[in-house]
Amino acid sequence: MLCGSAFKNKGVQRMLDAVIELMPSPLDVPAIDGVDEKGQHAERHPSDEEPFSALAFKLMSDPYVGQLTFIRVYSGVLRKGDAVYNPVKGKKERIGRIVLMHANDRHEVDELRAVDIAACVGLKDVTTGDTLTDPNAIITLERMEFPDPVISLAIEPKTKGDQEKMGIALQRLAAEDPSFRLHTDEESGQTIISGMGELHLEIIVDRMKREFGVEANIGRPQVTYRETLRKAVKDIEGKFVRQSGGKGSTGMWS
Repeated sequence: MLCGSAFKNKGVQRMLDAVIELMPSPLDVPAIDGVDEKGQHAERHPSDEEPFSALAFKLMSDPYVGQLTFIRVYSGVLRKGDAVYNPVKGKKERIGRIVLMHANDRHEVDELRAVDIAACVGLKDVTTGDTLTDPNAIITLERMEFPDPVISLAIEPKTKGDQEKMGIALQRLAAEDPSFRLHTDEESGQTIISGMGELHLEIIVDRMKREFGVEANIGRPQVTYRETLRKAVKDIEGKFVRQSGGKGSTGMWS
């Protein structure tokens, strides 16, 4: 068992060293399963001789090149300029550039082979979990499963002028991270963000500040107060007045 913290960068290098020493080579793993165009079982072996297939496992926005799509090649060879097919979206796309990522450094390459991991530039309609495949040998690989969020917080920009910028930033971050969700509460009007823990949401808020220049406050979501008349009574007169205007939805008996 290896313990560590990605947030504080403790034990990460030791864990990666253990992966290299103890885990099998990607070339030694069994073939990956999928389904073909007819819905029949199909598989791809980790070989350059097989038709190309890959899985998009991460998206990242870059201020200089746009969207980076990280892929893991399961079979075949992918070259710069190749056309690939996305069976999940039913669309063809063309590979612009291929880059190997080393932290913030990028090394451009002309091709990828089986079991390689890299980022592609120029893919517009790919989302996390989509399959990319040879248009002449289509296969759909098993999609990635993401757990439901476990915590929700309300978020609002520190200045009203950043409301639109905050919305754009949250939408982009949600596109990159399928475990991060957001919605607008219809009753309170608050923007609600949900994730896998407090640290997860704190990182989202920090990225908004660093990458989009938007500062925000987070807090507990408002709980809508509900009260209603449950039964008839006698000898009481009054008027029930509902709130008009504002974000609330309350009523008053007078």
